[in-house]
Amino acid sequence: MGIRIYKPTSAGRRTASVSDFVELTPGAEVPKNLRIRKKKTGGRNNQGKITAHHRGGGHKQHYRLIDFRRNKDGIPGKVHSVQYDPNRTCRIALIHYIDGEKRFILSPDGLEVGGTVMSGAEASPEVGNSLPLSAIPLSTAIHNIELQPGRGGCLCRSAGTSATLMAREAGWAQISLPSGEIRRVPAACRATVGAIGNSEHMKVRLGKAGRSRWLGRRPHVRGTAMNPIDHPHGGGEGRTKGGRHPVSPTGKSAKGGGTRKPRKPSGASIIRRRKSRRYGQIRVK
Repeated sequence: MGIRIYKPTSAGRRTASVSDFVELTPGAEVPKNLRIRKKKTGGRNNQGKITAHHRGGGHKQHYRLIDFRRNKDGIPGKVHSVQYDPNRTCRIALIHYIDGEKRFILSPDGLEVGGTVMSGAEASPEVGNSLPLSAIPLSTAIHNIELQPGRGGCLCRSAGTSATLMAREAGWAQISLPSGEIRRVPAACRATVGAIGNSEHMKVRLGKAGRSRWLGRRPHVRGTAMNPIDHPHGGGEGRTKGGRHPVSPTGKSAKGGGTRKPRKPSGASIIRRRKSRRYGQIRVK
């Protein structure tokens, strides 16, 4: 796993870099029952209205069905291959279980082809194994963490991320997330041991606008370059600064700050909130 830098044969290649993909298994195929057709929306809802701006186009993709629940308890599985997934930043591993079933899981750092993974409370706390938080030693790096038992992992699923299991008490486990937030979750929730692989993903430089379009990302236009009908910062004679504090196209303040609902039920499980880049630690009364 590393970064490959191009020779400066053109302006786009001069600053571009790509992953070397050395961790991938050559010639690995995606089973047909583990992929589905991915329909493009262009950021529009069922009424044709844009609800997610700056999206559209991009290369065709098949969605890989990932096993986030890891509920095949007591059945060992062999790592058949490590593959690229166009839908996420991390790599995925194809697991062949001894009962004949095949599943994709998120590939942690250190998981190699030919290795064995297990799920369940009796599994050993080794990289790639999925266990309840009550059975994982303290100070262990974990990923794919559930918030509700049996619902499937939803925390720490992107490249290079992991959380730390800090404490357990009275049926609850306390975890420290990459954002700095400390949260408690039921100890019956499952997590996978290890950190997600492809940690150098954020070091890849696209180098040219075309690579961004291949990913389905359309250009971002400044509000001050628009007309008044299109954006609150638009209009005016010549180049302007907008004439007001920064806002979104709908007039919502863009200066940061908390947007979480103050009385959201899950807020009671947050012991220490994450820190904001602009205002420091976010506190909700």
